[in-house]
Amino acid sequence: YWRHLFGAALPAQCCIAGDTNVADAMKTYSRREFLRLAGLAIAGVSLTSCANSQSQIIARVLPGPSLATALANPLGLPSADFRALNRLCYGPTANERAFVRAHGIPAWIETQLAHMGINDDATQWRLSSVDSLTLSANEIQDSYADLFDGVDKEAAIGELRQATLIRQIYSERQLYEMMVEFWNDHFNIDAGKGDCWFLKMVDDREVIRPHALGRFRDLLWASAHSPAMLVYLDNQANRAGTPNENYARELLELHTLGVHGGYQQQDVQALARCLTGWTVKSGFVRWPGEFIFDEAQHDVQVKTVLSLTLQPDGINEAERVIDQLVTHPSTAQFIATKLARRFIADDPPAHVIGRTAQAFTRSQGDIRFTLKALLLEGNGLAAMQPKLKRPSQYMVSALRMLGGQSDGGAGVQAVLRRMGQPLFGWPTPDGYPDQAEAWQHNLLPRWQFALALTHDQIDGTWINNEVLETVATLINSQRIDSLYLWLFGEPLPGRMRESLRAIAIDATAEPSATARTTLAALLCAPNFQWR
Repeated sequence: YWRHLFGAALPAQCCIAGDTNVADAMKTYSRREFLRLAGLAIAGVSLTSCANSQSQIIARVLPGPSLATALANPLGLPSADFRALNRLCYGPTANERAFVRAHGIPAWIETQLAHMGINDDATQWRLSSVDSLTLSANEIQDSYADLFDGVDKEAAIGELRQATLIRQIYSERQLYEMMVEFWNDHFNIDAGKGDCWFLKMVDDREVIRPHALGRFRDLLWASAHSPAMLVYLDNQANRAGTPNENYARELLELHTLGVHGGYQQQDVQALARCLTGWTVKSGFVRWPGEFIFDEAQHDVQVKTVLSLTLQPDGINEAERVIDQLVTHPSTAQFIATKLARRFIADDPPAHVIGRTAQAFTRSQGDIRFTLKALLLEGNGLAAMQPKLKRPSQYMVSALRMLGGQSDGGAGVQAVLRRMGQPLFGWPTPDGYPDQAEAWQHNLLPRWQFALALTHDQIDGTWINNEVLETVATLINSQRIDSLYLWLFGEPLPGRMRESLRAIAIDATAEPSATARTTLAALLCAPNFQWR
């Protein structure tokens, strides 16, 4: 069938996980249903052509007390506002659309940047069952270790993933959660490496989340003293006489200056010597997993990093370098480029990057101030180009925009593994890719997720019956345009109308089954892959 549609064999990239292939999909769903969705998903438009289109059509959505009400009674939201809202959160809900319709996107951004003023008690309540969120590294290690049965590392990592998904799906602090994800990518740690299975939980809580909208200096400082980061990049093995350069290199290349930021190999070597003795308590000592500076393992020779001469001064040597890196022009340029790539476009305009870098420098690394400059000054929002959703964004946006419910547990985590993005599982320190070319070949797992979600086949995750009933009513009354407007912020294009109508008038299906298949078809559509 793929050959019939595309004139070529099914590409290997479409099967990115060993347990995900066409045969599995055909076993789970009827042949007719699966092929119908595949045909709809490529209904005359490719992902690339979708990315290059800029719709200026007015979207009609209704902010209301419930998703069902909003679906049934669409009202207006300008397409530019819909595009910006869709970019700056994990999928706009009725409440967010209501706020933007009443006050505008700038007011929504300002409110989101003041995230501590947003009541998020409901999300905290959902997190109450995730026991390890408040435990120390030592307590987490003890909780999942057994003297005779070994260590259940996957269970601990699973709780961190669960908490992250719950926050992304339900939190009212959406822009803050997006920045938490951004910094977790920027300071990437593979939770599966060594002791990171329990250290990353603390890193997320004490390094990333407190500083995600704070000051970059505080965030970098906390990361440099994070046991999870030091273990992940092998600095616990960095000793006088046998220096390990891993962390020093990534501190310069990935965390601050960027690969073209002006440092040399001798700077990496000297910084590694500054970082000797920065290590983590381990073994049977009290509170394993805590940062310590082991002076006996520190190189006491004079060092020079980026023209800064450092006399022997213990832990203060590397800390002086960190302070210099924060204010370096290359750091401002590098952070501004990554922020613009995340929120504006895969290839952001130079003037947007420049203005953002200036704000970063002017504010001494104030992240809120820098984001305001990126989004609200000049033509930041107007410069937005479509970006392909990464797998987690695709999944969470479907749940949020369809009022889905999820415990964030093993069911949806297995889905993300099949899509190629298990949270906190990227093995290299550069973090999950943020450009379309890395993700545009894994369509098949997305289609399978759409079918599984709408047919209640993911453990712990489902769509409310009220929403399904509303969708069935819209189909029966030939108002499927309303549903399309809700999900895409633009009218239903003619090329998809007949395909959707063929699903809607299938006389062999019950109304609820028709509603489920129609929703799956819309989630498979090219436009929903982009934000």
